[in-house]
Amino acid sequence: MQNQCAVPTCTSGKPNPQPLFRFPQDPERSKKWVEKCQKQELLDKSPDHLYRYYRLCGKHFETSLVDSNAQSTVLKDDAIPTIFDVPSQPQNGPVKRSIETTKDDEKDSKGSKKIKKSQADTAKTDVETFPEEEEYKEYVKSLFEVLALLGEQSIPPMGPGDDKQDGLGSSNFQALLDYRMNCGDEALKKRHDVNKECCSPAQLNQLIEVCEKCIRSKLVEEVQLNGYFSLLTDDLVKISGEWYLPVFLRYVDQSNCQRERFVGFLSFEGDGDALAEKLLSEMTEEWGLDMKQCRGQAHSCSGTHFGKMKIFAAKLMERFPTAVLTLRSTRTLNLSLAHGMALSGVQLVLATLKKIESFFGQSPLLQLELEHAISIFYPDKEEKAKELKEICGTRWTRCQDAFEVAVEILEALLLCVDSVHDNEDMRWNDQVTHNALEISKALADFEFIMALVVLKNVLSLTHAFGKNVQGQATDAHFATTSLKAVLHTLKEVSDNIDVYHEFWNDEAVNLAAAMEIPVKVPRSFLRKHQLESGAIRPESHYKEHLSVPVLEHVIKEITEIFCEDHLKVLRCLSLVPTVIEQHKSTKPEEESVQVFKDDIPSAGTLSAELHCWWVKWSKKGKGETFPSNLHETLQLADVKFFPNMLAVLKLIGILPTVALADGCDVAYESLQMYMENTPEKFKSKSLALLNMNYDVGFDLDSMVEVYMKTYPEREDVS
Repeated sequence: MQNQCAVPTCTSGKPNPQPLFRFPQDPERSKKWVEKCQKQELLDKSPDHLYRYYRLCGKHFETSLVDSNAQSTVLKDDAIPTIFDVPSQPQNGPVKRSIETTKDDEKDSKGSKKIKKSQADTAKTDVETFPEEEEYKEYVKSLFEVLALLGEQSIPPMGPGDDKQDGLGSSNFQALLDYRMNCGDEALKKRHDVNKECCSPAQLNQLIEVCEKCIRSKLVEEVQLNGYFSLLTDDLVKISGEWYLPVFLRYVDQSNCQRERFVGFLSFEGDGDALAEKLLSEMTEEWGLDMKQCRGQAHSCSGTHFGKMKIFAAKLMERFPTAVLTLRSTRTLNLSLAHGMALSGVQLVLATLKKIESFFGQSPLLQLELEHAISIFYPDKEEKAKELKEICGTRWTRCQDAFEVAVEILEALLLCVDSVHDNEDMRWNDQVTHNALEISKALADFEFIMALVVLKNVLSLTHAFGKNVQGQATDAHFATTSLKAVLHTLKEVSDNIDVYHEFWNDEAVNLAAAMEIPVKVPRSFLRKHQLESGAIRPESHYKEHLSVPVLEHVIKEITEIFCEDHLKVLRCLSLVPTVIEQHKSTKPEEESVQVFKDDIPSAGTLSAELHCWWVKWSKKGKGETFPSNLHETLQLADVKFFPNMLAVLKLIGILPTVALADGCDVAYESLQMYMENTPEKFKSKSLALLNMNYDVGFDLDSMVEVYMKTYPEREDVS
């Protein structure tokens, strides 16, 4: 319904160039709109329902009531529709006139005649300009079709000839235009015959810009029509020399499936509150996001930009308190905690693990080389060696226990990369040996070893909690009760850091000795503070600059991320039937569900409905299987009979901590693939959006209309 005009006699069910406007949320104005529409079924709809699902097109409003600019078309706040065609059959309803004037329903017949004459003149003008207008539309539509094809296939429009100054050269875009002309595209051929080119570089940029805006507008509308959502951001990316913040939205769609959509990049230039305000302004004012519907936020950010993201998250919470800060499911808890530490040793470990994953992932022969090195270091422990080999064949650098695994295979890793770098049998090319040398240098640095050991020991305390909270519904529900114990253990270690650091230091020193690596303070620290080697003891340095700040960061982050509201939402996973069946002796956790009392259809019946839901799933028949996760529960046919429970389950579904049903985030993976596989010079924030959302079902005709409105000046092709 939202894609066509609600007036029964209006022809906007077909492609219509007129813009569509939402019904107002104000009850009085909404009532007036309904009275004008001559549609019986609208009379019993609430203003909120009308706002979500019904539209009127621009032909029913006086032009003085519509404000248009290059970015958008909006109605004035007090706009009332007044222009309607006479229906062929009289309908029940209070509307008695077919054409009305704007101010208090004036009854001046001259005014009506003027309006009719104006409409007739407009129609006449349209008829006179129609052929040229339609011809230009077809031409622009052909350009958008080619651009959409390139975006879908992740093919950059530019090509080797684009460095030239005489047009598009031998670009992919131009090649496809030539192909279409050869196949008989008359609109493109005529344009080419008159102007000697189909599309200039400047026009291509305009097309890409309009394409991005139209797709994002469609995405934002899709998300907000489905109700509440969560805001997610990822590690910054560099495009054309500037830093950008990738933004995703998570929601539950009409079929009750969890979805994530990539909605674009935000420029990350600036600092502090000014940057936070700029990001919020762009999301709300330019993108059109209604942040009052945001119920969660999660940010994956490295230590160098961590402070800026914390300011943004705090600003978002201050402005929109319901946007609770949570954990992102695309990265494990331990790695999230580590990535937020702006400590040189920690960042060295993370960067090296990333290089290791890339290095061994490029060839099975390198993987075999590592397995051979593991066998050398575990000659008498075949089972242990077999286990480590199997782990190393996976993406272990992204797991909860990545730091523990790294310590166990560290000596084998160094032996392997040194062997590859030596290249005695000339098996490896120069690039592989160079990469091996880079990894070897990092592994042979005592700062790396010390940081790895500290991360392993501190984050082993959060390992089980993290695995549970990002696991199955039963595990996540259990994790909420174990958080206090985790924090208690961390604080106990912090209170006795002298003792614990001594153990960690001994472990690192022994490991370094086995690898013949000297124990020393980082050279960068000595140079920064203009100290000589030996001026400070390594043990004292790493305690003050590594062990203490790592512990403090972990305690602070876990306390902030797992606030009480976040835990209450996680506890609501107790609504999953398998969890209820396993905890049938306990009562429903109504206190936790009450966190959603303002977002459910009927808060007054919540207690009774929750009790009925609990009774329904507390007894399991012989051979009966219950849904074991959130996705299966949302797909239950019976869930529609429990409107409050359905609303709560959907709100849990948008929580960024809870993993998606298929075990991976498609939008996130698509962005990673785009950034890894697209050469730097061809990366485009606009085309990335198109590539990852080619299935959004955007309307090419609408794109053409937006383009013509945004860039009205064009060369005559007649």
